[in-house]
Amino acid sequence: MSIWTRLLESLAALSPRSLLEFFTGTRPPEATEGFAIAVVALGAKMAKADGRVTRDEVIAFREIFRITDSDLPAVGRFFDLARQDVAGFDLYAAQVARMFGTDRDVLETLLDALFHVAKADGHLHEAEIEFLRIVATTFGFDDRMFDSLYRRHSLNPDESPYAILGVSESASHDAIKEAWKDLARRYHPDRLRARGVPDEAARLAERRMAEINAAYDVLRQNKPLRIAGP
Repeated sequence: MSIWTRLLESLAALSPRSLLEFFTGTRPPEATEGFAIAVVALGAKMAKADGRVTRDEVIAFREIFRITDSDLPAVGRFFDLARQDVAGFDLYAAQVARMFGTDRDVLETLLDALFHVAKADGHLHEAEIEFLRIVATTFGFDDRMFDSLYRRHSLNPDESPYAILGVSESASHDAIKEAWKDLARRYHPDRLRARGVPDEAARLAERRMAEINAAYDVLRQNKPLRIAGP
């Protein structure tokens, strides 16, 4: 039985008035289940931010979270409940912050995923940016951290290896290598799993780790670089 089917059965058994009530109830879900609900809930709320849900966003959502055809009905049920819930997205974000506040890498991984879904239609809309900024603030990230995330996602990854590694264009080879090693320690999926991070979050880190390695390879091999504007 998949996690989504298991959650749907729990939801039916408890009969809460809203998804948020289920999420924050007297028997809160385990970390892995809580992360899955958080992902769907915040994804659904963000989909409303610009007033429309595009096919590209749905595809990006499925790619990131590896939702199978058999799980679609259960995920769709959670998605609809979150989208229709009168509770604001800030309440969901606050619950996520309480659940994973001791592991900021999980929260950053979730923000990375939400950025990826938001830009799937080729554009980060102002409403989506504001949504993500509020979620980031609720997660405890300052403006500098959010601006770093925004810069990384507003550029073509193939053209922004410096932004991906978080170094300046004047950084030395040693500084670039140290930045890569630090990010690899933080985001390698196996390391996250060893720290007890939910498997859903660890799998999301695989995409981030691939971007980190690709960016380092570009800079290590001294390939020509082109930096695009935001």
